[in-house]
Amino acid sequence: MSLVVYLAAFMLGISSVLVRRRPRTALRDPLTLSTCVAIALAALVFVCAAPATLAAVNELTGIPNFGAPLTYGMLSAYSCAALVLLINWRGGPRELVRRMVLRSVAAYGLLVLAIVVLFALADAGTERLTDLDTYYANTPFMREMILLYLLGHSAAMLVMCVVCLKWAREVTGLLRTGLWLILLGTLLDVVGFQLTKYTAVVARWHGHDLDFLSTDVAPPMASLGAVLCSAGFVLPRLLPPTLAQWRGLLDHRRLAPLWYLVRSASTAPKPPTAWWQLPQVRLQWREVSIHDALLALAPYFDHRVRERARDDALAAGRSPHEARLAAEAALLADAARRAAAREEPPRTDGSYRLHATEVLGTSGLVELARALDRERDRPSPATPHTPHTPPAPDGAGPNSMAGPMAEPEEPHVA
Repeated sequence: MSLVVYLAAFMLGISSVLVRRRPRTALRDPLTLSTCVAIALAALVFVCAAPATLAAVNELTGIPNFGAPLTYGMLSAYSCAALVLLINWRGGPRELVRRMVLRSVAAYGLLVLAIVVLFALADAGTERLTDLDTYYANTPFMREMILLYLLGHSAAMLVMCVVCLKWAREVTGLLRTGLWLILLGTLLDVVGFQLTKYTAVVARWHGHDLDFLSTDVAPPMASLGAVLCSAGFVLPRLLPPTLAQWRGLLDHRRLAPLWYLVRSASTAPKPPTAWWQLPQVRLQWREVSIHDALLALAPYFDHRVRERARDDALAAGRSPHEARLAAEAALLADAARRAAAREEPPRTDGSYRLHATEVLGTSGLVELARALDRERDRPSPATPHTPHTPPAPDGAGPNSMAGPMAEPEEPHVA
């Protein structure tokens, strides 16, 4: 069971780190801070609840079952953090939000204090690592402590269910998906963890043994529910920037044909080559370098090349926009060749602007790169050449005269 809860704790910890991408600004944003705290506390709950951790804590403190109030206190703190997260997520007037947060913290602070006091009053000298809830279900003060932590956690999870169900009907998109994930994870916690715990404890009260519900069913269900809840909190915040980075990576690769053509003309500073640079940062560097190269190549633009390529594309049945892109691709390839050969710039009008410089974002450059790729793969028209003359019989070459071959004259002797 330790492996299951440690795995859940690891996944929750990773989620907390991913949400807190910018540590300096995270502390100033109540929503980000409360999200990180809630997920981190959920991870700590699973770490503390693992039998291996409980045994280590008990041995370290020298108090049997000291890990129980520690785990229950962490679980109550997580319940409070989940409510605070919902309050910050909902928003509203600052004073109202602050007042609701303080009330939640005060209520669960008293709950944690009560758990500690009840444990101190109880007689729990036998160490139980996996079945403490059912083993001490009839023990004075321990019984109240177990029931109190379950009720506190149930209250928070039921509030989350109601709020998420209500908000999911009012919002759309990723936020709605996140709310449904939180709702599903919370329902798994309520049904799979809390209901099984209540059933096993009440069964002990009435002399029955359903301990397997508490020891075998509840932990994995709680782990799955917590992971789903964390995914619901993280998804609306992480998926949009993740998709933006993915689009940046694709555009960076799509610009490769254009960059390889013009990079020798670019005078922009070389981009950092660190492997940890995000795709959008790499894309911005490539855009800047390409625009700098286009500016350097502008004097070499021969618009006669562009006009011929445009007319050929239109004659081939391509749309005006496609013809313009094909013409600009030919123009740019010719300019790059001239610049590389250090030829004199042609004397043409330099007022023409490329389509890629007229649109915002990367789309214009990507279209130009694709046009370059298409023109490179397009078979070039055959150049005129002299038809091949088949070899004449008897080994005569192609320059041999037609007709029978004349016999050589005998040399004339004077």
